[in-house]
Amino acid sequence: MKIKMLLIIGIIYGCFSTVSPQLPPGFSLPAITHVDRNWFVMSNDPIGSVVTKVYSDRTGTQNVKYGLETFGPPTPFKIDPVSGIVTVNDTLKDKENRTYSLWVTAFDGSSIPQRTEVIASITDKSGFRPNVPRPPPFAIPNYPTVPMPPKFPRPSQSTQLTETQTEKTVLDTTTAMISTTIPLEKEQDNEKRDRIQNEENKKNITKLAVEETSMGTDMPLTVIPLIAIGGLVIIVAGVIIFVWKKNSVNAKIKKDDMSKDSSGIVLQDATMNLWDRPRAYSNRYESWDSNHLQASEETTISKEEPRDAWEFPRHRLRIFNIVGEGAFGQVWRAQAIDIDGKKGEQTVAVKTLKENASEKEKADLLQELNVMKNLGTHPNVVRLIACCTDMEPTLVIMEFVSLGKLQQFLRDSRAERHYGNTHGGSQFLTSRDLTHFAFQVARGMDFLSSKGIIHRDLAARNVLINDERTCKVADFGFARDIGGTHVYERKSDGRLPIRWMAPESLYDDIFSVKSDIWSFGVLLWEIVTLGSTPYPGLSAGDVMKKVREGHRLEKPEHCRRELYNIMYYCWEEDPTSRPDFKEVVEMLEKLLCTEMDYIELERFPDHSYYNVQHLDGEKL
Repeated sequence: MKIKMLLIIGIIYGCFSTVSPQLPPGFSLPAITHVDRNWFVMSNDPIGSVVTKVYSDRTGTQNVKYGLETFGPPTPFKIDPVSGIVTVNDTLKDKENRTYSLWVTAFDGSSIPQRTEVIASITDKSGFRPNVPRPPPFAIPNYPTVPMPPKFPRPSQSTQLTETQTEKTVLDTTTAMISTTIPLEKEQDNEKRDRIQNEENKKNITKLAVEETSMGTDMPLTVIPLIAIGGLVIIVAGVIIFVWKKNSVNAKIKKDDMSKDSSGIVLQDATMNLWDRPRAYSNRYESWDSNHLQASEETTISKEEPRDAWEFPRHRLRIFNIVGEGAFGQVWRAQAIDIDGKKGEQTVAVKTLKENASEKEKADLLQELNVMKNLGTHPNVVRLIACCTDMEPTLVIMEFVSLGKLQQFLRDSRAERHYGNTHGGSQFLTSRDLTHFAFQVARGMDFLSSKGIIHRDLAARNVLINDERTCKVADFGFARDIGGTHVYERKSDGRLPIRWMAPESLYDDIFSVKSDIWSFGVLLWEIVTLGSTPYPGLSAGDVMKKVREGHRLEKPEHCRRELYNIMYYCWEEDPTSRPDFKEVVEMLEKLLCTEMDYIELERFPDHSYYNVQHLDGEKL
């Protein structure tokens, strides 16, 4: 009843508020920024080349100031804050086929600062422009066309006013003529005629006042909404009175029923009012125990399907640019509104499938989602935030990890060529940084194995790193919940990470925590070699043959024996002889507690390792 009353009062308040709208004080429209949303430059463009020009419509008294913002690595572009000309400020030769996400800002000092997102792509020397990725399609409902309200002509009042003024003028002229024709010699006649004339003037003045009043009472158009609102208020008041009377009658009937016994006779005994137990309204026996009452109440309530707590409304997602892509899946950067128990916008990563994905890929994505739902949280494992599974495409919403894949982060660090062996204070990669990366991945895998999860695709490409250089295990597309079996046997075909797989996985399709340990040893080799491809120079078939014959990855020249021993320990041929992740965490923690550099980066060879980009049938 209270909710209904509040709803009706809100409707009345909304009706009155529409009659007198008000604009906020100091209202000022923001400047309109004109900017190309897609920038294309060639890798051979020199420093200082003009990319584009940004300009805005000036709405304030001050000049518009421009700027560039980015949340990722530094971009090779700058903008003149006055002219808005965007130029190249760094060499582009080592940045072919890279894409940057930037924000162009414009502020005129009086309105809201404007921010426009642009995508800058660096093409090769040929100038070939790739297709700009677009967000996955969403179903947008068709809204019906609302007809425009009719225009009512305003009644003209000029005609009535002219007629009144003409009548008043003629009347004044007639009065003057009558007053001038009075003979001066007859004083009595003058007094009599004066009295008559005064009476006629009073009648004429009264007539004019009545006519002017009738003209002023013409109904203006602003009165029509007031009449409509008044009628609406009367209707709402009638509804309130009707509902109130109905509820009061029902309450009275219920009270009367409670005061009667089964025969309809009113119970007058005052002692019955003290009885707080259930009353018998018929001869049929009913149990008075609380279990029976609870069961009877449950049967009257319709049971509905519980809502999945992970589901998130699609319309509260704004998808921007793609940050990762595989054979069938894509990962997009997006803004989510009021998610994860936090008010306002929050940057998230949205994983979905491409349009050409098969039913098997769709089932794998749902399997990955189910694994992440049951994981819980750990600082070294990517966290699931929400999902959208009510319709296709399925969206898996995860925390956004700013620096992307560990593999690419390590490869990009080679170009810095600023490696130090200090234990702190350096902004570049050190031996301790790399050892700590391996330690964090081992902690994340120890958490997964404790939950009964095997990853089956542990590699540097499936580990993400953020601005605080925290590594997080990700990409659970191959992961399986093995429960109490401790072993998983692969039943289907597909691209396999051959260079990271243990012998029992390559030849017997058997996966376990011990096969993840083997993959961790290869990942540790990737970290030491700054993202190199394992078994350089060998094909997939050669790798399988060499591993079966007992061949292992060689020790890098700049890696000390203590760290390589941990790798080799993970590559024992017998799975039972390999360590578990808890033991690996303890071994790496001991290395971190010492002051020795186990990766001598000043001895890192320039051309001893290379990256295999595309091999058929392999997952790299």
